[in-house]
Amino acid sequence: MISKWNYLPLTSDEQIAERRLAEHFASCPSVARLLVLRGITTVEEVQSFFHPSLGGLHDPFLMKDMDKAVERLNRALGSKEKVMVYGDYDVDGITAVALVYRYLKNFYSNLEYYIPTRDDEGYGISLQSIDYAESIGVKLIIVLDCGIKAVEEIEYARQKGIDFIVCDHHVPDDELPPAAAILNPKMEDDHYPYKGLSGCGVGYKFMQAFARSNGMNRMYSLDSSLDLLVVSIAADLVPLTGENRILAFYGLRRLNNNPCVGLKNIIKTCGMHKRDIGIPDIIFKIGPRINASGRMQSGQEAVELLVTRDSAQAQEISKNIDRYNEDRKELDRQITDEANVIIANHKEEIGSKKPIVVYDPNWHKGIIGIVASRLAELYFRPSVVLTRDARGIATGSSRSVRGFDIYTAIKSCRDLLETFGGHTNAVGLSLKVENIPEFRRRLEEYVEQHIQPQQVTPSIDIDAEIKFSEISPDFMRCMKMFNPFGPENIKPVFVTRGCVDAGTSKLVGKNLEHIKLDITDGSGDRVMNGIAFGMDKYFERISAGEPFDIIYTIEENKHRNAVSIQLMIKGIKMHDESWD
Repeated sequence: MISKWNYLPLTSDEQIAERRLAEHFASCPSVARLLVLRGITTVEEVQSFFHPSLGGLHDPFLMKDMDKAVERLNRALGSKEKVMVYGDYDVDGITAVALVYRYLKNFYSNLEYYIPTRDDEGYGISLQSIDYAESIGVKLIIVLDCGIKAVEEIEYARQKGIDFIVCDHHVPDDELPPAAAILNPKMEDDHYPYKGLSGCGVGYKFMQAFARSNGMNRMYSLDSSLDLLVVSIAADLVPLTGENRILAFYGLRRLNNNPCVGLKNIIKTCGMHKRDIGIPDIIFKIGPRINASGRMQSGQEAVELLVTRDSAQAQEISKNIDRYNEDRKELDRQITDEANVIIANHKEEIGSKKPIVVYDPNWHKGIIGIVASRLAELYFRPSVVLTRDARGIATGSSRSVRGFDIYTAIKSCRDLLETFGGHTNAVGLSLKVENIPEFRRRLEEYVEQHIQPQQVTPSIDIDAEIKFSEISPDFMRCMKMFNPFGPENIKPVFVTRGCVDAGTSKLVGKNLEHIKLDITDGSGDRVMNGIAFGMDKYFERISAGEPFDIIYTIEENKHRNAVSIQLMIKGIKMHDESWD
């Protein structure tokens, strides 16, 4: 349950911008506040935000080494060298490989794709894969969504006469690999204007530059790849701002109207082929199925699904992947339960600020990242989940809480680690089993010194306070224009004070644990419908007529051509309860 509600006032400069924008939203004054909270303060910025355009994408040649990457690829194609497209085994890596391979396959045939196995090769570039590339005559490897830390592996390949073009978006180390070109907007000396691209997004920019260098923008359009790109953006939880928002906007349009054969079959398998697909559908339906291939079997099969043009083949692979996903869900539940038992047995050791570090040598390597996410959400603590791989090395994943940089925390223990890499919110790592106790102690020490109390307190930020009378057709039209929602552009959270039961609210659910609300707020006669999951403890006082405040998002439900508005209740505070 969310215990703290945060409603922060605008700064004086933000208030001036809000008043200026409010002149253009006279019927929906709260829209101006929502825009300012997203850093949108001018009419021109509003137009760009509400009307995304592919023409607003940055020149790909602004990215460091892009000219080198394009020149090396052009030389490989001109010399008919064998090229391998290589990627990580998660959704971002799989979609990136599919995008680059599918695009180059339009006009070049001497091409291979490769996804490493999670159990035998592990994350990133493996020596095994380089040996395989040498055996089939590969001279150039385009690696996507990994490679930025593969110094030894790329040097090993270089000695065998194999060049690398690295397309990554993970945080680089001080030492960079000896690649022919490195494309990564997060490098310190890279002045590319947008830093939040997914790994697939970096691959897209590479293909965009390659197409431009060869005058192929019209002949071979990259627009057909935007369905793959939006899947990577949503599943990898990169910011839905800037270029990502433009690419996601048009990617969703492609996904809904004309997806590739593979995605079309996944959508059908999920039972979503008769409705509009949004970012949450990718996160909770499409993404997990693609991920399940790399987690439970091989990511190669998922790439095969995304590049095939054969409907029968796509249908068969999609069914396989759906089975993998069911197996993944069962393992997910089992490992999460086992992790919770470990935490319960050591409850006194996990203080108010301590991270969670759990280890079991028998846990499935492909599931531990999901479990780390669940533990972080459940306990409001940075969480690390470790298992043991075939080499006897402890390998794991970490997830953070909002605002805490888990990458820097784990980097502080790097002398204990074999490998590590990732983002501020999620890091993969490996270490010797005997180093786990010291790693746990050092990580706990770092987190306790650096984490802030509000980062381990369940809280929610409120975007705007409104009355029910403000939820008009104009208001809902503006809300739709804030789509697509995701990190750094989350669905607006509203607060309304002084709500009372209209007399027809009731308990629902198998155990009567949810409240179906019919409420008014004193701003008129309008009765709003809402659903408050797991908040049955408030029902007695609400039904007795006591006033209360609610925080919520606004959802549109479509049924038989009729559209209704429902409030998705995030929290309830009775009139005598504090927001803190």
